[in-house]
Amino acid sequence: MTRVVIIGCGIVGAAIAYELSLVPNLEITVIDSLSAAQGSTQAALGVLMGIISHKVKGRLWRLREQSIRRYHGLIPELEAIAPISFNRQGILMLCFPGEDMAQWEKLAATRRTQGWQLDLLEPGEVRRRYPQLGNVEIVGAVHSPQDGQVDPVVLTRALVRAAQGNGVRFRFGERVERINYMETESWKRCDRLEMTGGNLEVDWLVMAAGLGSTPLTAGLGSPVEIRPVLGQALHLRLPNPMGDGDRHPVITGDDVHIVPSQGGDYPVTDYWVGATVEFTGFGDPMAGDPALLKSVLQRAIAFCPDLARGEVVRTWSGLRPRPSGQPAPIIGPLAGFENVLLATGHYRNGVLLAPATALEIRRAIAGS
Repeated sequence: MTRVVIIGCGIVGAAIAYELSLVPNLEITVIDSLSAAQGSTQAALGVLMGIISHKVKGRLWRLREQSIRRYHGLIPELEAIAPISFNRQGILMLCFPGEDMAQWEKLAATRRTQGWQLDLLEPGEVRRRYPQLGNVEIVGAVHSPQDGQVDPVVLTRALVRAAQGNGVRFRFGERVERINYMETESWKRCDRLEMTGGNLEVDWLVMAAGLGSTPLTAGLGSPVEIRPVLGQALHLRLPNPMGDGDRHPVITGDDVHIVPSQGGDYPVTDYWVGATVEFTGFGDPMAGDPALLKSVLQRAIAFCPDLARGEVVRTWSGLRPRPSGQPAPIIGPLAGFENVLLATGHYRNGVLLAPATALEIRRAIAGS
């Protein structure tokens, strides 16, 4: 049996654990100092902006496409085990005056050649289909029916449950105190983790620890700098559903997301609204700026006035891991090591890119 240890059980670590659990002859252990989905994952909105992204080629498009394709199979796999809050009504991107609609037409044509769908809507059609929208001035909208949204915490817990059913061991509440490795003139190889709950022998080590990856890699002499970016969001509860129909996609525009929080499959009265982008320093998470969150809410109300009637159920914030000096995410070998893989630094796309990241790690370890 090949011994694989994954450090971190957010959405990325859990997705890797599940994907590897489908491979025979692997002994998989996941370590997290907290419990599942307690880091960046618990603060994410789970909006899957893959097909509607303007990326059309290269690594970032490949990862997005791979993830959306995998999600279409992954969600049914997990729904056979536990309910998943997954909005299958897609994403509606609002386009404002000054928007170059020709670029969207070009993107829609490209997506058709790639086997995907984007629908360009005139302003009148947008308002007929989505009466929850107010009088905000738009020149049209783009609907991406094959993108979607998922509750990241529910999804992570489902991945953990499915992986456990396939024999993966989870060690929550434990910390890595030291990573031991062997070294020659030409290579380094991790062989053992010293843990608060006992040591682990390792054949492959996967770091999916987000911001925690910085001290771990520094301890191995190959530091990877990942910086925190704070994001705030809020949960609103309305007395009645918005609109007069059953169309409840994620509505987005001006970097604001309005997310039906119950999956969009039945009358929705709860919505998530977010998120801010606030650059912080290192150390303890700083308090988010209330004025920035208020601005996000005001823009959301401008799109959908009924949100003004909502009661704020809660607000929350979290730190997103953003790589310094290289693009997000970081997926692949740690410099100088034969058997240490990085799956970290996803910034604002951890939920979106978790399935593709898991497939990349699976290929690196198992070759398929």
